Amino acid sequence: MSEFLDLHSKTTKALRAVAEVAMRRHGLHLGQNLLLAMLWEQDGRTPGEVASALHVATPTVVKMATRMAAAGLLTRRPDARDQRLVRLWLTEAGRELKEPVEAERQRLEALVTQGLTATERKHLLSALAKIHRSASALLESPPAASDDDEDA
Repeated sequence: MSEFLDLHSKTTKALRAVAEVAMRRHGLHLGQNLLLAMLWEQDGRTPGEVASALHVATPTVVKMATRMAAAGLLTRRPDARDQRLVRLWLTEAGRELKEPVEAERQRLEALVTQGLTATERKHLLSALAKIHRSASALLESPPAASDDDEDA
């Protein structure tokens, strides 16, 4: 396995586990914080808009929104102009989570990067941003299979 992909996979799993524990302190499952963040940025988005921005399937967002509506964090209402569309709107409880969830994320980031110098942290963020752009571009237009791939 590729050294980068192996280390990235292990790091991602560890960070997800730590972040899951952190979000549970606020009554959330990991991922629900991302949906909330989308609505904190722009309330009233459709599940499809959220799914596209988060690179997940729309049914994933619908299921998450159903659970979050039951928990009183958001409401689902028909679009004013197109009754076929549903829009997600924060409740007061959903809005009130912004500050504590963002503080939790900052605390977690500080803890996992505390062993880095300021320069190392800056370089890490720069490298991760470049990798994210490259991976996102691959999602938009996957590379064609090479002849070597066909032999496998």
